[in-house]
Amino acid sequence: MIAQNKSHRWKMLLGAVIIMLCLALAGWQLSKARCLQLVGELTCRVDTSSKIVALTFDDGPTPEGVDAVLRELEPRGIKATFFLIGNRMERFPGQAERLVSAGHELGNHTYSHQRNLGRTQSFYAEEIAKTDRLLQRAGSRTTLFRPPFGKRLIGLPLEVDRAGYRTIMWDVEDQPEKYDEPQAYADDILARVRPGSIILIHPMHRHNQTAKDALPIILDGLQAKGFEVVTVSDLLKRTRQVSQAQGPIRPSAMVTKRSSVWG
Repeated sequence: MIAQNKSHRWKMLLGAVIIMLCLALAGWQLSKARCLQLVGELTCRVDTSSKIVALTFDDGPTPEGVDAVLRELEPRGIKATFFLIGNRMERFPGQAERLVSAGHELGNHTYSHQRNLGRTQSFYAEEIAKTDRLLQRAGSRTTLFRPPFGKRLIGLPLEVDRAGYRTIMWDVEDQPEKYDEPQAYADDILARVRPGSIILIHPMHRHNQTAKDALPIILDGLQAKGFEVVTVSDLLKRTRQVSQAQGPIRPSAMVTKRSSVWG
C-alpha cells in the first residue's frame, strides 16, 4: 500500500511538471505570436482591397534617424507613424517635436525598451505612463502602443488596455540580419506588402544604415505598385476600423484582435 501511494504521488508530481512545462511553452509561443493577443485591442494589418498601407518606424528618436527618414518622406508628402522610446526622447530632446511639426504620428514604445515579460504590473504601468507624459509634452496625444520586440503576454496588454491604448503590431517587418544590400532589403519588403499591411522598418541607429539606404527604394517601389502610404491611424480610419468620436470599434473585419481577459 505504501509503495502504491508513493507511486501515485510520483505520477501526480510528474503530471503537474508536464502541465507546467506545457503552460510555459504555450506562454512562450503566445509571447511570440504577432497577431494574437488575449487582452485589449490589437491590429497587425487590416482586411481591405484598397491599395493602402501604413508605414511605421521603431526605436527612435535619434537625430541621425529622424534626419534620414524626414529627408525621404517630406519630398514625397508621405506621413508615417513613429513608435518612440521614452528614454531616447529624453536623451535627444526636440526630435519628437520635429516629427510632430512635420505632421507625423507618434506611438508609445515604452520608456526603457526592455523585454516586457515576467515583470510586475507596476513596471508595465510606469513604462507606459512615463512615455505617455513625454509624448504629450512633445505635442502628441496618441493611443497607439507597440511592445518592445513585439513581446507580450497578459500583464503588459492589460496595462496597455487600462491606459486607453491599442496595440499595433505589423505584418511586414524588415530583416536587416538577412540583407546587407539596400536593393535586396527593399525587394524583400516590397515582395511581402499587400493591401492593408502595416510595415515596420528600423532606421534609427548608425548600424541601421542599410535600412536608411533602402528607404527611398521602398517608397518608390510602393508608389510604383500603386500603394498609398499613410499613418496607422489613417489606415484604421480609412478602413473603418476606428471612430475618433466613439473610440475603438470591434468589427468582424479586424484581422487580428482579441478582447477577452484570460484569468
